[in-house]
Amino acid sequence: MIIQSKKVWIAGQFIPAQLEVAEGKITAVREYGERSVDQDYGTKRIVPGFIDVHTHGAYGYDTNDGEPEGLRNWMKHIPEEGVTSILPTTVTQMPDVLEKAVANVASVVEEGYEGTEILGIHFEGPYLDMDYKGAQPPEAIAQAAVDQFRRYQEAAKGLIKYITLAPEHDVDFALTKYCKETGVVVSMGHSSATYEQALMGIANGATSMTHVYNGMTPYHHRKPGLVGTAFRVRDIYGEIICDGCHSHLAALNNYFTAKGRDFVIMVTDSLRAKHCPPGGSYQLGGHDIEISESGLAYLKGTDTIAGSTLYMNRGLRILVEDALLPFDQALNSCTINPARCLGVDDRKGKLVAGYDADLVVLEDNYDVAQTYCRGTAML
Repeated sequence: MIIQSKKVWIAGQFIPAQLEVAEGKITAVREYGERSVDQDYGTKRIVPGFIDVHTHGAYGYDTNDGEPEGLRNWMKHIPEEGVTSILPTTVTQMPDVLEKAVANVASVVEEGYEGTEILGIHFEGPYLDMDYKGAQPPEAIAQAAVDQFRRYQEAAKGLIKYITLAPEHDVDFALTKYCKETGVVVSMGHSSATYEQALMGIANGATSMTHVYNGMTPYHHRKPGLVGTAFRVRDIYGEIICDGCHSHLAALNNYFTAKGRDFVIMVTDSLRAKHCPPGGSYQLGGHDIEISESGLAYLKGTDTIAGSTLYMNRGLRILVEDALLPFDQALNSCTINPARCLGVDDRKGKLVAGYDADLVVLEDNYDVAQTYCRGTAML
């Protein structure tokens, strides 16, 4: 198959080009018009597939449900917003629920599914701080323990690739160091860590932060906290929810501007309510939540934010059109940056010969015209 456009994202810019795809890979990149094509997208933009490293669910399904067909349905349909790679994300719960959840992901990966590629599991909690737990169920928050995490990883058949924890509660940074040694990305979040404690977390192996600004000590000019660490330490990754609600548009701009183009990661932190009709009753970690008109989720009857219903393509539009960030910086945050963070940048995040044929075709208004997951058209 050969597709082409006058706007293909290559080497940090749009150029006229053809992409030849075979067996799930980009096998050649050629000049526009060089060969006859199967699909000409005209002036529509072709960009790398989006990678969402923090998403709890959609289409009425939550990772913690531990139900295979719900997970398969999610993977089959989420390409409609341009997502071609994903980390289904757990939420803090009791051990039996978490073991079932991660075992379910492992089983689906082993048995097969269609659509977006599951690169692993994001294990958010239960090793979090009580004061900054957000909507995470307090009754299930636990002390960081290597032995317990090993059991979760065994149930997941090694698929836990990313963990959110509060570094100040990881005694001697034992779990942080263990995860680093075993190839699991440690992301600091839902944490009351001071600037100094965060630096020690980084020194012992943490390489990312979870939804910067949210679920962490706020920035103060005499107490920089985790937000100050995210600004100051530019060569660690930091997720951010780009819906314009979790963080003010000016705060989005400030963060991207301070961090640069290579270490910010856009995430949705989406819930089961995403892609569902308005209204309805939903839960997160066994607690009731309600969806506001803005798309934000709250713990029912409170002002505690519980997550979002953000689409990745809309997040890209918000960053460029509303937060007024350069396109390349915004696009990097949902393509090559998460790929590098996860260590899959040798096959994901770029339109380069030899890479997976994960492609998104965007309309001028950022709607998705077509998504290709490893060369397969999904819309």
